[in-house]
Amino acid sequence: MRRVGFLINPIAGMGGRVGLKGTDEKFVAARERGAVPRAPDRARQALDVLASHDVEVVTVEGVMGADVARNAGLDPIVVSHPAAGQLAGIGETTAADTRRAVAAFVAAEVDVVLFVGGDGTAVDVAETLAGLEADVPLLGVPAGVKVYSGVFAVDPPVAGEIAATFTAVERADLQDLDEDAFRRGEVVPELRTTALTPVAELRQSPKERAGGTVDTLAAGVAEEVDPGTTYVFGPGSTLGAIERALDIDPSPLGVDVWRDGTVLVRDGGQSAILNALGDRNVVIVSPIGGQGFVFGRGNQQLSPDVLRACDIELVASRRKLDGLGVLRVDTGDPELDKTLRGWQRVRVGRRERRFIQIV
Repeated sequence: MRRVGFLINPIAGMGGRVGLKGTDEKFVAARERGAVPRAPDRARQALDVLASHDVEVVTVEGVMGADVARNAGLDPIVVSHPAAGQLAGIGETTAADTRRAVAAFVAAEVDVVLFVGGDGTAVDVAETLAGLEADVPLLGVPAGVKVYSGVFAVDPPVAGEIAATFTAVERADLQDLDEDAFRRGEVVPELRTTALTPVAELRQSPKERAGGTVDTLAAGVAEEVDPGTTYVFGPGSTLGAIERALDIDPSPLGVDVWRDGTVLVRDGGQSAILNALGDRNVVIVSPIGGQGFVFGRGNQQLSPDVLRACDIELVASRRKLDGLGVLRVDTGDPELDKTLRGWQRVRVGRRERRFIQIV
């Protein structure tokens, strides 16, 4: 029987919907903006699959694991407890809680650490394993705002399946960003460490920067804007070029809303975006280079409610698209993900478009 060490960073991803681009040291601000936890739901999706296999789950008491495991019908072995005051409801758990749990997992001789969080959680888990000289693989259930590292499954159910069935491991890079720089619009990625992780086709690739001119692409979008239509511009340099072509000062890593020459929302969260939408709305987004994610990585402000109210236009440089075999979505709403999958057109130039599949 495989023994799985399971832990949740319960505040992971809370900052995404409300435009904070991360939750590290921003928990109170996220709650003040109306953020709600998303990690427990993501964890449950993974555990529903994991529970269908012959596994033994070792976990942390309360919101960091045991609550969700029991709700999924599992009978977990509790080997660690978060700090006092964090057992009832969602509290601001810390990296120390994560590291203490991982050490307990190693002592319990788990076969894999399955964690729910983002890049910061991944680094905490990996550095703890390295410090203990433990040859235990880790696998991430993507729940954070930034999910750039190569140790995450493409979505929560896949993470549960991989954790239960993998047969080989390999080393992958773990990256993290400076969140304060990220909020200022600066991408400052840092290779933090490497770690063992299961070999699996449906584990995401680490983020890569993909270059190439987007000037003609931006000009094409600007030429075709429709009066009265509300445009929602996702994060990233490609969208920044489009906004500049429309004389907008972009928030490079935020979401902006524009209609008829007026910026309605700059660097907005889900609520502000929804309030600014009109009769016809278009979300314009570009996939992440190297990974191919269109939604669910770094743009959680574009929530399922926002996406259902909008048409979607995909844009990408030729160089970026050449490096992607398929695109992916992970909105947090499985039914919406199903509707988004299939062959899609992506604008790659002033007039040119290519077909690529969202899987």
